[in-house]
Amino acid sequence: MNLDIHTGVVTFVVLLFVLAVIGFWSGVRLIRKARSLKFFRMRRDRMVAGWRMLGISFLFVFIALLARQFAEPVAYHFFPPTITPTLTPTVTITPTITLTPTITLTPTITPTPSVSDTPTITPTPHVPLVVEELFTSTTTPNPSAVFSPLQFATALDENFLPVEPAILFQNPVGHLYAQFTYDQMTPGAQWSALWYHGTDLVHYETSPWDGGTGGIGYSDWEPDPSQWLVGEYEVQIFIGNSWKTSGRFTVEGEPPTAVPSNTSTLTPTATPSLIPTDTRVPTQTPTPRPTYFTPTFTPPNTHAPTFTNTPITPSATHAPTFTNTPLTPSP
Repeated sequence: MNLDIHTGVVTFVVLLFVLAVIGFWSGVRLIRKARSLKFFRMRRDRMVAGWRMLGISFLFVFIALLARQFAEPVAYHFFPPTITPTLTPTVTITPTITLTPTITLTPTITPTPSVSDTPTITPTPHVPLVVEELFTSTTTPNPSAVFSPLQFATALDENFLPVEPAILFQNPVGHLYAQFTYDQMTPGAQWSALWYHGTDLVHYETSPWDGGTGGIGYSDWEPDPSQWLVGEYEVQIFIGNSWKTSGRFTVEGEPPTAVPSNTSTLTPTATPSLIPTDTRVPTQTPTPRPTYFTPTFTPPNTHAPTFTNTPITPSATHAPTFTNTPLTPSP
């Protein structure tokens, strides 16, 4: 059994007091028995033994008091104490306790929370006027509604729980979710989710609350891959104009340059469209040429009627009608 110095001293003092009590009791008994003896020598021996036991008991008491007062400091002088939880009552632990203030200096030395100036971006989170003008709900939000801290992930499972949540993402990020749990919500109350990159509002959504009074919800953003800029992002959740919770994540790696490639493909398609319009002007010039050949076809047509009409013009048919009218109708 391992005992420290303090426990050993206390045990030694207790044993001395127990021995003192036993010696005192034995001395009193011997003195009482000696008085009842008839022989002087035996009575004297018993009396001497009784007083000797009383003296020894008082000596034990004196040694116990000295041990209680001086044994522990003397033992620590020869055996320096080690840092153990049982040393808290000792005087020597106060230097070790002063080490904790030096540990508390580390929070003062760790200005990393203060250096991360992201809290200064929104010292008091508020809804911008651009988003506030889009409010449509007239339902009064419940001020006691609570939201959990946000968890960020690129996918949600069938229970709307984040798959491999993280706070550091590498480009291309793609579709990102900010998942949370909530309670004591009022259906129909206006809620908003604001996505900041630094001090810039890059995405937001606001609408009347269409969920229940408690459960799981999320806000998501799936921009063009080139819009995931490197840096720290913050998502803020509001019910009406009351801020409820926030979360931060960081994006690393250069975003893909997808937008410039799209603009370059659009410019060539615009320029060829102008060339066909120029080529259509010459296509109109061949159309007169076919009409120019039509006069060559019309002469044979005009030739044929002249050829057939000249013999058919006989006035003979005209003459018979002229002669028949005066013969029979007069009678």
